[in-house]
Amino acid sequence: MVIIKFLGVVALLVSTQIQANPWSQASHPASIAETAQSIGAYNGGCLSGGVRLPKEGLGYQVMRLSRNRFYGHPDLTQFIEKLGQATAAQGLGVLLIGDLGQPRGGPTLSGHRSHQTGLDVDIWFLLSQQAAKRSLTVNERETWSATSVLAATSDAINFSQWSLANAKVLEAAARMPEVDRIFVNPSVKRELCRSKNSASQWLRKIRPWWKHDDHFHVRLKCPVGNLHCVAQESLPLGDGCDAGLAWWFSAEAKKPATGKPAPTPPLPALCNKLLNN
Repeated sequence: MVIIKFLGVVALLVSTQIQANPWSQASHPASIAETAQSIGAYNGGCLSGGVRLPKEGLGYQVMRLSRNRFYGHPDLTQFIEKLGQATAAQGLGVLLIGDLGQPRGGPTLSGHRSHQTGLDVDIWFLLSQQAAKRSLTVNERETWSATSVLAATSDAINFSQWSLANAKVLEAAARMPEVDRIFVNPSVKRELCRSKNSASQWLRKIRPWWKHDDHFHVRLKCPVGNLHCVAQESLPLGDGCDAGLAWWFSAEAKKPATGKPAPTPPLPALCNKLLNN
């Protein structure tokens, strides 16, 4: 009886969370304009006229279908398709695509503070050769895990998981003009910097960030004509392979976070209109 009551409480909590976040209940996109619009900030916005990324295409397959987070601005789905095609053309394997956003964007129940305007996507570092030969089953898409490219007890790269193919995919993504920045683990950035050359200006878009050791996070620029999209600040000058990168390996950077996280910006009024459309 105690177990039954406990499970009932858990179910009630989950139900309450869903009701408190109506964005997770939206099952399909909606539009409040003639063209797709990313509205607001990456961590405080929504998506009008979003499109669904097909669950697989040349060079990519979508994971975790049950989350229903495979919607994005058309610029994002086109980017993923182009990157998949480039990956396939070079024989690098198949990209395993994690979360994009919800049908109408907005805040998610778990996992992200961003991914709200249809311009963010997580891509696993694992480039699957197995997936290149066949379509993954629904069960495989739900149970396979993204694999860290770091050594278990240090900041070092684990070269049994990391490969030149990962670096080539990051370069291909960073060279696409619609890409604003790509978040990776600081150790991944450091590894890329070690092999840089005079043609490595694309490294400027590769930005170190906490975690991100089993995937990279691509963020696109605000699309042309999306007047309500809030852009991030401009990237610093240089390739980022300087003292600023060294900070990420300092005691200060590794110190556990304390206190409450910064509040997310309020959603624009247009998002309320979209949610109720």
